[in-house]
Parts: sequence; structure tokens; C-alpha cells
Amino acid sequence: MSWQAAKAAFAAGELLAYPTEAVFGLGCDPRNEAAVMKLLALKQRPVEKGLILVAADYSQLVRYVADLKIPQDKRFSVFSHWPGPITLLLPAAPDAPPWLTGGRQQIAVRVTAHEPTRQLCKALGSAIVSTSANRSGEPALTTAAEVRQEFGNQLGWVMEDEVGGASGPSKIIDPLTQEIVRA
Repeated sequence: MSWQAAKAAFAAGELLAYPTEAVFGLGCDPRNEAAVMKLLALKQRPVEKGLILVAADYSQLVRYVADLKIPQDKRFSVFSHWPGPITLLLPAAPDAPPWLTGGRQQIAVRVTAHEPTRQLCKALGSAIVSTSANRSGEPALTTAAEVRQEFGNQLGWVMEDEVGGASGPSKIIDPLTQEIVRA
């Protein structure tokens, strides 16, 4: 697969669609506020809900996380969740954009084990925003064809690959308190 089109769309602030562990995801450059606002408008989702970032490895996420606020005695239990379909709520870096955090002191991040998504993040050299490919309140889409039919030319790039075998969206936990936010 040539990644040039994905890189060009990402750099231009366009929206990407790609398979995740359970559904197709919509994403963009998390540093690009205009791209994130375009994504939120497409989904009809309020910025206050915050967004998940997905990455190939933790190094792509560390700029958004207040890493030093993760206590040493909890680091193993925190990072043992990855790679995999678990999203963690970690302390947000002081300069983490509010369009990602929803104005909260935490940021939702995941290191995926789903190989197509990992390869995309590696090709882009960046974590990406990851939200389900659907309008708020509608069922999530699970194929590239469904995504094209629903969103058409509102997307800059659609990945032709399969979703993983997970039965639902990623579990979201706060590993510092063990609170399960989404089962």
C-alpha cells in the first residue's frame, strides 16, 4: 500500500477513515485544530466530549501526556494494557489542546495492536485522532464501502482494509484509579 495519499491528506488537514479493532474510525492530525473541528462537525459531536488518540507506540503519545504524573509504582500496570484495544485516561500534558481533552485534565490514548492502524500511524509518524466512523447516535460503520457511502467526498483518504475481531468499541479505563469509564 502506498502511504503517500494518506500522508498528503493528513498534512492538508483532511479527514482519514481507517479500520480499528472493532469498527472503522475517523481521524485527523491531532495538532490541527481546524481538522479536528471539521471532524467534530461531521460527526455532530460536541468538543466537550474529548477525543481518543491512537498510536503505534507510546512515543507517539508522550507529547500529549503528562508522563511524569504517572506514579512510578503504577507504570507497569498502566503500560501493561498495551498494545491492545484498551483506551487509557492519562494525565494530560499542560499544553495538550483542549479540542482533544474536552477541557479536562486527562487525555484518552491508546496504543493499538490492530496492524493496519499501527501501520498508518507509523507511516504518518504521528498519533491520530480516533473516533468511530458514524454520526453521533448512529451505529458505527464497519467497512470502507459503508464509510464511502455515508461520508463520500467529506473524507480525504479511506484505507482499504478490514476491522479487527473486537466485538465493540475500546474499553476506556483510568489506570490510576482503576475506574472503568466505558466497558
